[in-house]
Amino acid sequence: MTSPLPALPVATPRVSALLAEMTLEEKAAQLVGYWLDQGGEVVAPMQNEMARSDGALAEITRHGIGHYTRVYGTRPVDPAERAAWLWQEQRRLRTETRLGIPALVHEECLTGLAAWKAATFPTPLAWGASFDPELVAEMGALIGESMCVLGIHQGLAPVLDVVRDPRWGRVDECIGEDPYLVGTVGTAYVRGLQSEGVHATLKHFLGYSGSRAGRNHAPVSAGPREVADVFLPPFEMAIRDGGVRSVMNSYAEIDGVPVASDPALLTGLLRERLGFDGVVVADYFAVAFLEVMHAVAADRGEAAALALTAGIDVELPSGDAYLAPLVERVRAGLFDEAYLDRAVTRVLLQKEQLGLLEPDAFADEPPVAIDLDTPRHRAVARRLAAESLVLLSNEGALPLAAGARRIALIGPNADRAAALQGCYSFANHVLAHHPGHELGFRIPTVGEALAAALPDAAIVHAPGCEVEGDDRSGFAQAVSAAADAEIAVVVVGDQAGLFGRGTVGEGNDVESLELPGVQRELVQALVATGTPVVMVLITGRPYAIDWALDDDGPRPAAVLQAFFPGEGGGEAIADVLTGAVVPSGRMPVSLPRSSGSQPYSYLHPPLGGPSDVTSTDPTPLRPFGFGLSYTTFAYEDLEASPEASTDGWFTASVTVRNTGGVAAADVVQLYGHDPVASVTRPIAQLLGYVRVQLEPGESRRVRFDVPAARFAFTDRGLTRVVEPGAVRVWVGSHAEAAPPASALPDATGGAISNERPRANRVLPGSATSPATVRLTGAVHEVTGADARLVMVSAE
Repeated sequence: MTSPLPALPVATPRVSALLAEMTLEEKAAQLVGYWLDQGGEVVAPMQNEMARSDGALAEITRHGIGHYTRVYGTRPVDPAERAAWLWQEQRRLRTETRLGIPALVHEECLTGLAAWKAATFPTPLAWGASFDPELVAEMGALIGESMCVLGIHQGLAPVLDVVRDPRWGRVDECIGEDPYLVGTVGTAYVRGLQSEGVHATLKHFLGYSGSRAGRNHAPVSAGPREVADVFLPPFEMAIRDGGVRSVMNSYAEIDGVPVASDPALLTGLLRERLGFDGVVVADYFAVAFLEVMHAVAADRGEAAALALTAGIDVELPSGDAYLAPLVERVRAGLFDEAYLDRAVTRVLLQKEQLGLLEPDAFADEPPVAIDLDTPRHRAVARRLAAESLVLLSNEGALPLAAGARRIALIGPNADRAAALQGCYSFANHVLAHHPGHELGFRIPTVGEALAAALPDAAIVHAPGCEVEGDDRSGFAQAVSAAADAEIAVVVVGDQAGLFGRGTVGEGNDVESLELPGVQRELVQALVATGTPVVMVLITGRPYAIDWALDDDGPRPAAVLQAFFPGEGGGEAIADVLTGAVVPSGRMPVSLPRSSGSQPYSYLHPPLGGPSDVTSTDPTPLRPFGFGLSYTTFAYEDLEASPEASTDGWFTASVTVRNTGGVAAADVVQLYGHDPVASVTRPIAQLLGYVRVQLEPGESRRVRFDVPAARFAFTDRGLTRVVEPGAVRVWVGSHAEAAPPASALPDATGGAISNERPRANRVLPGSATSPATVRLTGAVHEVTGADARLVMVSAE
């Protein structure tokens, strides 16, 4: 018997009555999923190695079923036809199983609903680049609306893992490297999705992105302070501020303990400290992995006991451990049924919240006409894509001259729809297994969009090379096209995929951060023609492109970064290239100098930066928050509260002015630094941000109301605190925009210089001089009652 026994969640009368009536088999059935279409396409790790349930559906679900796994998202099925089947199947569960409990249906929805004919939105790294939570919430609501129409109840998104190493293949699924940016944008998505009655699922709790060497499913070596101060805050925000209803565990093991078997994380931290009262679902096969990959369980029954004890309520995608192995273990007296009761109560409460236990559930008829890619979907997708595009350099080549008549369009991503979509898009996740199958929605390529935007221009297309491989046979045609053109636009980057199928995505980790294949050689060959070259990167991770940005020799005349921008991405890129839209995206991650400088974060203490006691320089090519525009902005008259209590708030106000000749949006970024603390602190930390639209010459006063808890950290006793003392705050256009000498204390005694000269580094940007805010009072312990969300207003 396992001890101590868990306390049951507070249940409603209906849930309590159901639980009291259930047999052991019926309880276990509510704690698992069933994957209707599991055979065939591999869309989850080790899918083919896991157990499958074959046979008639009525027999498989004779005791009921908790979830149906990816009813729409495993193979291309017509949405209306599948919805009609699903309604009938839910009615069958109501009438033919003893307790009459319908199944909860879950789907992937990271870049839009992962279903045939559904809209594909930008990847989460693009959400971060937009710095626009409100627009992300609008997107989330549209996705939730589509899911609700189809009878889907739970979405497996968003991913709140904080980027730590761009070599990791799942970077495109993440929002950024700053916990506050990840938390605010991810929470906005949660609110949007759940506003339509669909439950969001936070992924992956906890520390998943901190794997060694950026390898998927690798061990994580993170101390408790890094876990608490870097990985945890986004989840905390989505739980406390977003009211999220579901959380998914991480595959990782932290310091030797698999998260899926760790009650300190899944119960003590998640539920008792953060107050989460929803349902924890297993990442696919994570319970079985306790036996087959982590080797902390001797068999599936022991794996089930470990996971249930830790706090995983539902095993997904199927019942490898929570069915027969678990039932046998309970019957043998080796595991207490109380743990099943705890999980089943949570599952039934969730189903009750979703309306699945109502007598008239599925009494209505499913819709016969379903449009999952409406004009509203397309408009939001295009707008979010446009806001996410980051202009990294521009030597006068952009926007394209209005009179340009001969344009060479080159590169493997110039005319491919798949290049615009992330790993978890339906096209790259599922349709890749169905060559030639109709995509099901409109997604103009960069080439198609540029031709539509410039109908009078002669655009010559030459791919030049593939994304992968060393075939240079197309170079000659591409170089000839560039030489004959007034300007060349070369579109390079990634192909998203799974487990070795592609250059980025789940399981596609890399050792090098050079562009895949021979794409760098292609770009350099085009630059050598003397024709101005605009390089457009469509990628799922940041690459080391110093040769394109900072080399003294010939280089592209402009570089535009796009992170898998989705179905509106081609049009958004054309809009920015032609000047119809002014670029306003900002880097949500640092642009790396090399793979050898990883892992790197802009949130580093003084010893994490360049100095004269090491020959290596981790300084990124472009810092977090960086992005150019077709206009310029200036920040003036920073004013900050001279003091605030450690449990209170302070204000910081600044005037932002459009000093150029083009109307545009600026992302105003408030940074801070704690010069002296009981543990080392970052030299710069994003405190808050806001997008501000300004006409030429227009200015606005922006006010940030900042809780002192934004300066909180985990102290030496592992308590999250705000310490009294002076802190510095400033407004800058990126994380390196503030003068380091005025932001950092003289704490090195002159032995180490944090201002080591960096070759070829001249970064444009604006910043105010730092202001000092004195935090007064006693050391304040941060609890759940402390708000950490910065409030922003602009006049």
